[in-house]
Amino acid sequence: MCATCGCSGDARITDTQRIDARTTDARTTDTAASTGDPSLAYPHAHSHSHGQEHPPSHGHGNPPSRTVMLEQKMLARNDEQAAKNRTWLAERDLLAVNLMSSPGSGKTTLLERTIRDLSARVQVSVVEGDQETTFAAERIRATGCPVVQINTGAGCHLDADMLARALRTLDPPPSSVVFVENVGNLVCPALFDLGESARVVVMSVTEGADKPLKYPHMFRTADLLLLNKTDLLPYVEFDVRRFREYLDKVNGRAQVIQVSVTRGDGMHDWYDWFLGLVA
Repeated sequence: MCATCGCSGDARITDTQRIDARTTDARTTDTAASTGDPSLAYPHAHSHSHGQEHPPSHGHGNPPSRTVMLEQKMLARNDEQAAKNRTWLAERDLLAVNLMSSPGSGKTTLLERTIRDLSARVQVSVVEGDQETTFAAERIRATGCPVVQINTGAGCHLDADMLARALRTLDPPPSSVVFVENVGNLVCPALFDLGESARVVVMSVTEGADKPLKYPHMFRTADLLLLNKTDLLPYVEFDVRRFREYLDKVNGRAQVIQVSVTRGDGMHDWYDWFLGLVA
């Protein structure tokens, strides 16, 4: 359980490419036993701290420093697995892109169109993260792309251990790209290093221009901000100039690309950025 948000540590990993899809519980070491990889033999750890101390517990008999020490251990374990993921990906010349956003911003639609438009140029696999259902994974599978679904249950984010298990189930080919569609959430996913190569935040104009200031950590860690559903700008109150000013206050290095995934506006700019990573 996360020390800060209290979300559950359970995760089920399903390979939708196989009729006899296997389901994995992140609390067990079944994956470690089947793969022979000792790095998967411990339960995944959660912390939203990243060095930020939380008020000490005042429960009877609990040492004041115990909560902070526990969170530091959890964070260290996640970062240790993230480093292993990064090494695993590098050894196979794999590019991992972590897509993060609030629910309904258009991540899955973005992936569907990107996979179809670039299928002749880039080999792509996808790790789908949701609390429940395989709806998004089935949409990705319909494009012909290999996909593995992670259902986190009450969990509000993916962590490095979940991704390690999913990667070994997915088994992406060398010199290809892995997109990780994180659980829809503007807080928790930003706080967990997965071992990814780049972070892309997708935001819809329907969400409001103030989001970079309200959720600074999500936007602070972004390498790219995709501002989606720009075809709706005439119908919603969204000040693009003000949004960019707010983003600059928390992250002056992130590039912003305006897109309408459904209409196709700006998609070539997104493809140029993405293919630049691949190159």
